[in-house]
Amino acid sequence: MTSPMPSAAPLQVAADPGAAPPAPTAPTQGGAGRSPGRLAWLRFRRDRTGVLSAWVVLFFFVAGLAAPLIAKLYGKDPYTTYGQNQSGLLNDFGFPIKPNGGISGDFWFGIEPQLGRDVFTLLLYGIRNSLLIASVTTLLVTLFGVVVGITAGYLGGRVDNLVGRIIDILLAFPSTLFFIAFWPVMISIFVSPEDNTPTWLIVLSLISVMTAFGWAPMARLLRGEVLALREREFIEAAKVTGASPARVIFKELLPNLWTPILIQGTLALPMYVTTEAALAFLGVGLQDPTPDWGVMIQRGSQVYQNDITYMLFPGLTMVIFVIAFNLLGDSVRDALDPKIRR
Repeated sequence: MTSPMPSAAPLQVAADPGAAPPAPTAPTQGGAGRSPGRLAWLRFRRDRTGVLSAWVVLFFFVAGLAAPLIAKLYGKDPYTTYGQNQSGLLNDFGFPIKPNGGISGDFWFGIEPQLGRDVFTLLLYGIRNSLLIASVTTLLVTLFGVVVGITAGYLGGRVDNLVGRIIDILLAFPSTLFFIAFWPVMISIFVSPEDNTPTWLIVLSLISVMTAFGWAPMARLLRGEVLALREREFIEAAKVTGASPARVIFKELLPNLWTPILIQGTLALPMYVTTEAALAFLGVGLQDPTPDWGVMIQRGSQVYQNDITYMLFPGLTMVIFVIAFNLLGDSVRDALDPKIRR
């Protein structure tokens, strides 16, 4: 009787000692191996409100940048008084004859009461001017706030105390009342009473004053962040290795501050849009005939009882932009916060 054959042992192939080790497989779950920026982008893409708000904000910026081109294709400009140059547009009291503010195929958003300018092009150029002033102010405020906040927090001591007192004064100072009270004084220094104030001077004054009073919140926030970060081990290690202060700031501190800087910037821009419009409404900012959201709302407040349509368009567009940008800022904050999971 023959004994059963033993089962064959599994074949083993000797590994080639010269062969390279197998490449590790990339992790595919849990977000491992992805950079923080990639993870933040994925979280933002899942936020439908944030994505929709981003598209709305992008639409406003594109419309503002392309305002001259759109107006050229449209065939009108914001300065020509069409209602006074063409008959059949305004009645004897200076209000549009056609209903809804004179909206028609020729004038998509109607015409302005009294002067008869085209509302659509006024709104386009108003978006352009308002966003230009607010964007430049936000960039300057962010720049000054970053420089002052990081410097005060890193150096500490007397510099920190001095900067802290200046920030407290600026935060407590009524900047809007100051601007209203000293606006005639500022303009009279550069322009004689007989001359008209140039628009560029008004824009420069607006940006300068809003920047002078606007960098304090950003500086206070970053000062506190730097005070907390400079005691961390990686900062102490960088100092022990002989890193210069500039290297510590740009290589160690600043990369850890981009999140609060970006969040604060996205929340600041809509605030400056409304601030600029409020100043124009009060008569201390841009003035007619320069197109601007605040100028249009001020003009609309004078005629809304007879023509509510004219005030509707600038008010509604500004509200939509401010809400969209605020929602975008909230979504950016949520996306950059690693503790939030959607």
